[in-house]
Amino acid sequence: MPSIKTLAQREEAGVRFTSGHTLCAGCAEPLVVRAVLNAIEGPVVAASPTGCLEVATSRFPGTAWNVPWVHVAFENAAAVISGVEAAYKALTKTGAVKRRIRFVVFGGDGGTYDIGLQALSGALERGHDFLYVCLNNEAYMNTGVQRSSATPRCASATTSPVGDEIPGKPQDRKDLTEIVVAHHVPYAGQAAVSNLIDLANKVERAMKHEGPKFLNVLTTCPLGWRTPRDSAVTQAKLAVETRYWPLYEVIEGVYKINYKPKENVPVEEWLKTQGRFRHLFRNPNGKELIAEFQAAVDRHWNELLRKEKCLSGGESQG
Repeated sequence: MPSIKTLAQREEAGVRFTSGHTLCAGCAEPLVVRAVLNAIEGPVVAASPTGCLEVATSRFPGTAWNVPWVHVAFENAAAVISGVEAAYKALTKTGAVKRRIRFVVFGGDGGTYDIGLQALSGALERGHDFLYVCLNNEAYMNTGVQRSSATPRCASATTSPVGDEIPGKPQDRKDLTEIVVAHHVPYAGQAAVSNLIDLANKVERAMKHEGPKFLNVLTTCPLGWRTPRDSAVTQAKLAVETRYWPLYEVIEGVYKINYKPKENVPVEEWLKTQGRFRHLFRNPNGKELIAEFQAAVDRHWNELLRKEKCLSGGESQG
């Protein structure tokens, strides 16, 4: 498994993602992208749907990418990388390409959970050999912080505003990781920007498998979450400690929780640090809404524990 030293040495040997981008101060996306690219050995071709990363890294005439990178549209990054991978396989058969090349998509939750879900599902079902990384900041941050199906319940967004009748987004977030698992892919998992070694290890394990791989990475957004610019890593860490965002992976159908918090930290501790949930602590019904939020977190965590127990290949890390 790659260490911090190994990742640093790989970056020194050849920077794959540079500082020449215009992502917001405090944005967690470049941390995730660099960690993923440095965890992959050998040549890489990347693709992205429309989103923060695409817009901020490819403004003509500059680019932050030092690897081949493709953008076509919002909805079809998985289809695009499928075509690139299919062309690569055809060229290797003719001998025109002899190197082993890896393929990776970096997409936001809007382009993954919603607009690009059909293309992603199709690519997973067809069995293309690529890694899809969802940079999950839980809303359409690039276009004005509109809610997506990754947005948690009660969060305030421009299309799920807080009012007298509706306390933010009324629905639970979509569990996309489990939807991907239902496609019977060889590898799927969740990671967070607060633990880049765990992320890099998961990338390395994923790339050992032929076929589609998926990583859902909690990638905090200070702008949309209304948090301090220097809080991206601590926000993600607290999401993990409260069990809101479990770190786990599913390898060939076997569940493994990579980290089990030693203390039972209430999710309220995470909610109260973010402006998008500020209304919960001012609303007369706030305590009830927070209790419902906690119940949903507990339910999902207990379901995950049951799956690990029933479909486990070994002990998880404490």
